[in-house]
Amino acid sequence: MTDPSLLSATEQAAMIRRGEVSAEAVLAATLARVEAENPRLNAIVARMDDEAWAAARAVDAALARGEDAGPLAGVPVTVKVNVDQAGQATTNGLRMQAGLVAAEDNPVVSNLRRAGAVIVGRTNTPAFSLRWFTRNALHGQTVNPHDAGLTPGGSSGGAGAAVAAGLGSIAHGTDIAGSIRYPAYACGVHGLRPSLGRVAAFNATAGDRHIGGQLMAVSGPLARTVPDLRLALEAMAAPDLRDPWWIPVPLDGPAVQRRVALVEAPDGMEVAPRVRGALRAAAARLEAAGWEVGTPPAPPMREGLGVQISLWMADMRRVEGAVRQEADPDASFIYDQFCRISPALTAEGLMDALRVRSRLVRLWRQFFEEWPVVLCPVSGAEVFANNIDVRSPADFDAVIAAQMPQIVPPLMGLPGLAVTTDLSGPVPMGVQFLAAPFREDVLLAAGQVVALDVPVIRASATTA
Repeated sequence: MTDPSLLSATEQAAMIRRGEVSAEAVLAATLARVEAENPRLNAIVARMDDEAWAAARAVDAALARGEDAGPLAGVPVTVKVNVDQAGQATTNGLRMQAGLVAAEDNPVVSNLRRAGAVIVGRTNTPAFSLRWFTRNALHGQTVNPHDAGLTPGGSSGGAGAAVAAGLGSIAHGTDIAGSIRYPAYACGVHGLRPSLGRVAAFNATAGDRHIGGQLMAVSGPLARTVPDLRLALEAMAAPDLRDPWWIPVPLDGPAVQRRVALVEAPDGMEVAPRVRGALRAAAARLEAAGWEVGTPPAPPMREGLGVQISLWMADMRRVEGAVRQEADPDASFIYDQFCRISPALTAEGLMDALRVRSRLVRLWRQFFEEWPVVLCPVSGAEVFANNIDVRSPADFDAVIAAQMPQIVPPLMGLPGLAVTTDLSGPVPMGVQFLAAPFREDVLLAAGQVVALDVPVIRASATTA
C-alpha cells in the first residue's frame, strides 16, 4: 500500500471513511515523516503526539459506530503558532510569550477539530509574524525543503515547509500581507487567503484586534492540491460568532463568465523574466481549457501599498515596547525599517487612509464585474535568498517592492490564491489569482486548471 502520508487530504479522508485505512495508520505514517524530516526543517516547533493519537483513535471509534467523523476525518493538519490552541502556548515567535498558554481554541482550530482533523503540531512563524522569512530567537530558523538557501516564506513559513514535506496534508496559516500566499510560492505548494469575513478568528489570549488586523488579517489553508484547499476551507469557514466580521456566505456563488485578466506587471512594477513566463504559461493553459484571457487596464494597486502598511503599522506602533523588550534582532530591524517607510498615522491620516481604501474597494469590485478573475504575480521576484530583508535597508526596500501584489489585495478584503505551476527549475515557481470578495470558488476553479498536484518533497536541505 502507498504510504498514506503521501496521499492528498481528500484521498486520506475518503479512504479513512471507507475503512481502507485507519486514522491511526495515517497518523503513524505522518509522525514517521515528522521524525525523519522535521529535525532539519524546524517547521513544527511544538509536537502534540499524545493529543494526536487520541484524536485519531476518536475518529476510528466514531466510524466503527457508524457515525459521521467529519469532512476531514483523520486528516493530519498543523496549526500556526500565532493562534490560540487550548493547552498550547500562543508564542507568535516570541520569547516573552513562551508561557502564554491558551485556555480555549481559536475558532479556526475549533472548526478543524469539529471537522475531524488530527492536529499533529504547531508551526513556526517569525517574531510578531512580521516577515516573509521565518526565523526567531525562540524557535529558530525554518528551512525550505527545496533549498536551505531559500526562504521558506513567512510569516506562515513553518506551515509551508510542513505541508511541502508531508508533515501534515493541510496546514493552517494566517495572511495580512501575503503570509499564506508567499510561503506557498516559496515552498512549492498552494495557499488560499480567504476573503475577510469568511473564516472566523479570535485569540482570547490577545483580545480584540486593532484596525489593521480587523480589516486585513485572515486564516486560511495551505495544501499540496487545490481540492484539498477547498476541503480545508469548507471546514475552516464554519460559523463562530466570536468573530464579529464572520459572514454566513455560501462557498459557491452565482455563475460568472470564465474571463481572466492577465496583469503581468501591476502598475508597471518590476517583474522577473521567469515570473512573466509562468504567468504567460498559465494564461495559455487557461485559454486551452476554454477561459477567455485578456489584458485590460487593471485598477491601481501601488496607491494602496502605503495605506495598507500604514494601517497595520498603526497596530505595531502600539506594541513598540514589546518589540524593544523582545529584542529579536530580525524583528527589531524590520520594525525600524517599516517605521522609516511608513510615518505614524495621525487621526487625519487614518481618515485619509480609509478613504483611499474605500475608493480602491469600489474600483476593484467594479473591475471584477467584467473580469471575474485576475492572474498576476505572487511576487515580482523569484523566491528570495534566506533573510535578505535584514541585510540592509536597500534590500528591505527591494523586498517590499517585489511583494506589492501580496500586500495590497488584503486592503480591499480580497481573496487570493497562490498556486505552484512549475517545480522543474532551480526554485519553485507559481502564480496568483485574485477575485471579488467571497468568490473563492472562482479562484479555485481557475487555480485547478494551472496548478500542479505537488508531490511530497523529501527534504535534502540542511540548515545553513
